[in-house]
Parts: sequence; structure tokens; C-alpha cells
Amino acid sequence: MVNADSEKNTTLNGENKKSWKKWGPYITERQWGTVREDYSFDGDTWNCITHEKARSIAYRWGEEGIAGFCDDRQIICIAPAFWNGKDPIIKERLFGLTNEQGNHGEDVKELYFHLDSSPNHTYAKYLYKYPQAAFPYDELILRNKQDRTKPEVELLDTDAFKENRYFDCYIEYAKADVDDILLKVTVYNRGPEAATIHVLPHIWFRNYWKHNPWFRSKRPKLSAIADNCIQTYSTRNWEMYFYHEPGEQLFCENETNNQHIYNTLNEFPYVKDGINDYVLKGKHTVNPDKLGTRAAVWYKKELAAGESKTFKVRLSKNQTADPWSDFDTIFSRRSSETDHFYEELTPESFKPEHKKLLRNALGGLLWTKQFYYMDVYKWLNGEQGDPPPQRIKKRNADWHHLTNRHVISMPDKWEYPWYAAWDLAFHATSFAHIDPDFAKEQLQLMLREYYMHPNGQIPAYEWNFSDVNPPVHAWAVWEVYEKDKQKTGVSDLDFLERAFQKLLMNFTWWVNRKDVNGTDLFEGGFLGLDNIGVFDRSKMPAGIKNMQQADSTSWMAMFSLNMLRISLELAGHNIAYEESAAKFFRHFLNIAWAMNHIGDRNISLWDDDDQFFYDVVQFENGGTHRLKIRSLVGIIPLFAVEMISKTIFDHSYEFKVRVINIMRTRPDLASLINHFEQKNENGDFMLSIMRGPRLEQLLNRLLDESEFLSDFGIRSLSKYHLEHPYEFDHHGKHVIKYEPGESSSYMFGGNSNWRGPIWFPLNYLIIQSLRKFYTFYGPSQLYEFPTGSGNKLNLKQIANELTVRLLKIFDKDETGKYRYHSNHDEFSDDGHFQDLHLFYEFFNGDTGQGLGASHQTGWTALVANLLLEMEDEDYRNTFSDLEEEAFVAASYREQ
Repeated sequence: MVNADSEKNTTLNGENKKSWKKWGPYITERQWGTVREDYSFDGDTWNCITHEKARSIAYRWGEEGIAGFCDDRQIICIAPAFWNGKDPIIKERLFGLTNEQGNHGEDVKELYFHLDSSPNHTYAKYLYKYPQAAFPYDELILRNKQDRTKPEVELLDTDAFKENRYFDCYIEYAKADVDDILLKVTVYNRGPEAATIHVLPHIWFRNYWKHNPWFRSKRPKLSAIADNCIQTYSTRNWEMYFYHEPGEQLFCENETNNQHIYNTLNEFPYVKDGINDYVLKGKHTVNPDKLGTRAAVWYKKELAAGESKTFKVRLSKNQTADPWSDFDTIFSRRSSETDHFYEELTPESFKPEHKKLLRNALGGLLWTKQFYYMDVYKWLNGEQGDPPPQRIKKRNADWHHLTNRHVISMPDKWEYPWYAAWDLAFHATSFAHIDPDFAKEQLQLMLREYYMHPNGQIPAYEWNFSDVNPPVHAWAVWEVYEKDKQKTGVSDLDFLERAFQKLLMNFTWWVNRKDVNGTDLFEGGFLGLDNIGVFDRSKMPAGIKNMQQADSTSWMAMFSLNMLRISLELAGHNIAYEESAAKFFRHFLNIAWAMNHIGDRNISLWDDDDQFFYDVVQFENGGTHRLKIRSLVGIIPLFAVEMISKTIFDHSYEFKVRVINIMRTRPDLASLINHFEQKNENGDFMLSIMRGPRLEQLLNRLLDESEFLSDFGIRSLSKYHLEHPYEFDHHGKHVIKYEPGESSSYMFGGNSNWRGPIWFPLNYLIIQSLRKFYTFYGPSQLYEFPTGSGNKLNLKQIANELTVRLLKIFDKDETGKYRYHSNHDEFSDDGHFQDLHLFYEFFNGDTGQGLGASHQTGWTALVANLLLEMEDEDYRNTFSDLEEEAFVAASYREQ
């Protein structure tokens, strides 16, 4: 029965002391092909465990499934599997190409949608579209063996969905209580004829015992205690009961099929792929005694055309004679609570399509949580009592301290099923709107001693924890703190102070490690922007001593201002933090000075002729050279802007004295930042690298439709380079050209492209920066938008116009499909496709088509921020005007 305590706002955080987030969609969508499961001698990660091998190998560090749920330590997992009667394997995991197989890198080749979730996952919904014909595994591999100038071949490019012969499999979860999880799978036959579907809800234990002697002697157990109930037992979760409707119970062990994989003897007679082999081949590979550590219930149902069938299971701590009496009521209640949560979150002024977009974006963000487990010391050196793994190269060998065992927000649980530090910072700013506690936990996690390196570096991602991501963590901490304060009315100073203390270590790491010459000019390599350089900025050509990066240095200017702002906030409660504020003020000034004085000839990162910021390389012979590439690298200086209110400045006496002293003794430094000696009409101050004229000059390029400004946002590389490729002739010819879609470069695996497409995180920071500038300059300071149009707007209006262009990506075109979708007829002609959102990694700079990872709701969920952070009056004015313009345009077309 539903627990009475759960009735009070279970979908809202902080209203209930129970651990409602204990269970959630924390199972990854791909565990195979990951670094943490790679025990190969040569470090061939993608081929150590392949999709083909995955059904037979018991994983060491985590589990995978389709729309799976587990507890927050992934002791017990539940997930559905399917079979259409024609596939060579049960569909229990999503299929995709490896980095080597795809002509644009790794890519999932399935159709699935994260539809909905409450913040606490008391309700969650997922859709998987399953072809009725045999899944075209081999065809997808073969047809993607093509050069990089051609688009990827997707599932819809095959005949798999011909004549609508597919099943819609809706997977829904609801919680009656913390440890009472309801799952229902509703399958629709969308085809023109009857078709048979096999549904196999699975329950299993992650194999945590094999590498732990203590647990090895206390193996968990699944056992049939009735025709409709499987009991689970472990020393970690004790007893639970898996109730199901009548169906055939199948049991095996979550252990590797050594005979199949390694041609050695199996330790257990009924191994991981036993259920698959029993269902497909009728082999005696399931335990007749109905015992094991992995189990499923097998249902088979023929569905007439258009018919649907619902299959129900329930996992509960409670024994009950009738698990179904309140089943539908619980689902209805949890679904209604989730509706109410999003109604409360969404402004009434929102158009219906924006309400749907907001909910789908945040629902997808919530679905991309994952239990991430990796202990680098054990991974490198082996388990207790076992010999160490034999490897040519010991990846991440200097990260022995790193032990990750938490639920973490992933960029994409198939394409990027590992956390990435700077992605996570953006995720947190979106989570702050729906679950600020989780947002704060995520940011603090990266700063803990078993994540952050003792030297202060924040881990990047499992392929190389030592890679360098942009230092946006302090920005995210401040953003989440501010959003939480606005939402709750309470300042979480404990969170802010704890984060600040660790961020001091990270700032020091940047200064000591990435400012090689001690000149306040920073390097960092590719800095998350993959192929944005004319060459790999992490592996520079011979003869180049170092590179003074406009983006790295600007990120550090922004980092300095973030730390200054946090210091002033903390100083309101502890005056000692004014010392820190003064320190970061001076850091900011030093960086601003250094950006204009490189080398013996005082070369600047700013080019007066081009009116743009560029990277500068220094050769080993002492010479320097600007790399005149018009990319986001030269836009990032815009982000180094911060407002200091008159009230804060006047109440921070020690800081004020230090600032005035610097201004008097070093006017040369003061002159490099924007009007700090001047106040706006409110008496507020602004710190910015972009002095007034430079701001206008940079905006001239940024807002030029022949350069950065697209109909769908800001491009990552100027369109100028379409007709004017940039060439750097040094130990070979290096060329960069505007490419609005997929990359033709193999740099960084080739599955991302920063040479033209639109990326939400950088667009979000541009819009946010323009709004900060507006708070200082006000409505009277006008700029041309677009450049050359003669149309003048203030900076807030420009920020709103950029928001509109980004949102246009998610509008429907004249055929009825979302603009970002590919030109497959299903998205315009099939009513069961038309209203389904995907959140791509990046978007074509000319057409808005979605590219890269298709479920990167992590940072593309920033579309929710853009909607929620637009002032209500601006939203009403902007979109009512657009509707009027659209009506006039439509009338004109009709005439």
C-alpha cells in the first residue's frame, strides 16, 4: 500500500526526510566499451568488451540496461528486455557503433526517448521503439564504413521501420515508498498486422562479490518462493520481493560465460547469457531449481494491429498477498504529482510547445543520472589476492587516489557513459532549477579528496583524468548558490564556503601548472573544444615552445572574477574573506595586463586590425605568431565580466581600500579593465576585460550573419572561414575551414565538431554575459543587431534575440517535424514520432539539424535555463511579437 508519509510532495526535494532518491534510473545504457571495463593488454578499450561479448561477460564496475532502475549503490537492478522473435539476441542493451566503426565516431543506433521524471524519480517514463523485423545489426556496421564527408547511416535509413512495423514500448516506474518500486511496460503494435512480442522483465545483482573475499562467502541470492514472486537476499539489501504476473521464471548467475568467451571451463553451470540462450535456442542454460543472481520473467503476447498490452512487476521490501490492488492508483497519483510539480515550475505565460520542451529537457536530464563506480588503484593493481592486470600502458597511473562510487549526472548514458568535469558544471546549473540539493552535491563531489587530485586538479574523464577542461566549476558553484537562494530564500553559506576552500586549491593548480612562464598567460590544450584549433592544441607541432591561449587565459580571468564574487559574499559573514577578494582582484588585473603584453615585443592577444582575440604561439627560436582563426576562442573573453553592487563595495571596507590603492599606484592596470573607476546610475561597478570600444568591436563580429550569427544561435567558427580557410604552414600545412555539420577531422575521435556548429553551453554563457553587461549599461546603450542591418537593440534585447534563435531549433517546420530532426519521413508523417524530443550534442550552424550524441540532455538541457531565466515580461513580449510576425508571414504566403 502507499505509505501515508509519501503523500506530501514526494516529487519535491526537502519536503520529506525519506531517501526518495535511493532508487532511480541509475543504470547506464552502455557499460561495454568503457575504460573502466578495459583489462586488455594493449588498452584497446572498444574491443576489450564489445556489444557482442556484453551479454556473456559479467562486468566489474557496473551494469547496463534499457530504462533500468537500481538503488544508489547498484546492488539490485531491474530493467525490461524484449524479443521480436526474429533477432539473433534478446534486446537487453542498446546497440551502437564503436569509435572505429562509425564514420563520425561512436554512435548509438537505436530509437529511444527519455520522456519524463520527477526530481526524486517517484515517477519516470521512457519510450523504446523496437522494430518487428530482425534488427539490422550487420547492415548498420557495413553501411557506416564510409568516409567522413558523408552523413552517418541511422536506423531509420534502413527498412527496420518500413510500413510502421514496430512496437512502441513504454516503460514507466512509480514508487509507493522508498523501497517499493512499481514497473509497468506497455507495448503497442504500430504495424498493419498482428505481431508477437516477448517481454522479459529482469532482476539481478551487480557482481560485487567476485572481487571481494568477504562478500564472496556471502553471495546474494534470487529464489522463487511462489509462482508470482521471486525473493532477493543479500547482506547489503537484505530481503526484497519481486512480484510479477503469471509468466515463466528463468534463473541464471551474473557470471561470465568463460567457455564462450575464453574457451575455458565455467565456474558455474548457468551463466550470464543463460536466459538469452534458453529463450532463443531452447538450451538447458537456466537453473531448474530456480536459484541464481540473475532472473527474468518471460511473457509472450501476440498483438493485433493497433493493440496494446501492459505487463506489471513490483519490487518491494514488503510481503503482500495482493501487490496489484493499489498498483494503478499509485501510478496515477505519482503521475499527477509530477504534473503538478512541472505546473508549479513553469510560468503561466509559456506557450504549450515551450512547456513540453521544458519538461522533456528536464526529464531527460534526470534520466541521465548514473551509478558510476571506479577505483583506479584496484583497476591498475588488481584486486586483493589477484595478480595485477598486465597492460602496456597504465592509463591514469597518477590518479591512484581516485575512488568514485556515486550517482553522477552523465553527458549521455550511451555515447558518454562517464562524467566529464565541465559538462557536469553546466548540468548542475540546470539541476538547480528542479533539485538544488542534487546540484550542490554534484559540484561538491568533484572537489572531494577521493575525486580532486592532491595537487588540486579536478578529474576530467576516465579516458584521461589528467586532461584539462575549462575552469567553470567556480562559475557553476556561484550559479547554483544564487539559484538556490532565489528558490528557497536561504543562503547556503556552508555549501559556498566548503566549495570555495577546495576551489582555492584548484585555482592554485592552474596558476602553478598551466601558467608555464609565470606571466599570467595560460595554456591548457584543447580545453574541451576538441578540434577548434588549426592543429591539436594538446599536441603542438615541433618547433613550437608553447601557446598563449586566448580562451584559457580568459577562462582564468572569469575564474578570478568568480572567486572574487564568492569572496565578497562570504565576507558579508566573515570579514577575513575580503583578503581573498583583494587577491583575486589583483589576479584579474594581472591577467588583463598580460593579455596585452606577450613576449619581448609585447604582442597582445587582441588584434587591433581584426578587432578580435587570437591564440599566440611562441616558437623555440623566440618568435611569436598570432593564429588568426575567428572562433569561439576569441569570444570567450566576453565571459570575464562581473558586477559589484555599490552596497557590497561600500560594506567591504578592507577590499575597497585595497582596490583604491591599486588604482592609484598602478593606473596602467586599471586602464585595462572596463570603467572600474566609473559607476552606473545605481552606483554599481563592473569588472570586465572587454573595455567599451572592444565590446562593440567584438559584437560587430559576433552578431554578423556572415560570421558567427546563425538563424539558430552563435556558431563555433566564423562562416568567414568557408571562403577563407586559415592555413598555418609549419612542419607541414595545417588548415581549418568552416564546417557547419559533422567534422571531417579525426581529431579527438572525430565525433564532435567545433568548426562551425552551434553548442548550447557556450551560447548560454554568451547570453548570460550580455545580460550582465546590460545590468551595468542599462537600456540606453544600443548595438546593431544583426550587424549591418541598421536595427539597434540594447544588450538584454540582444540576449533575448539569441535565445529566440536557439529555441527556433526546437520549433516545428512546415512538414510538422522538429527542425533539429533529420529528414526522415517518420518525424513528419508518423503521429507516434512527431512530438518526441531528442537533445543533441550540437547543431548544424546553417540548418539547426541535431548532430553528435542524440541524448546529451546534460548540457543541451540548458534550453530549460534559457526559458526559465528569461524575465516573464520579456518572454511575453518576445513570443507574442513572434506569433504576430509568423501570422503576417503565413498570410503573405497564402496570398
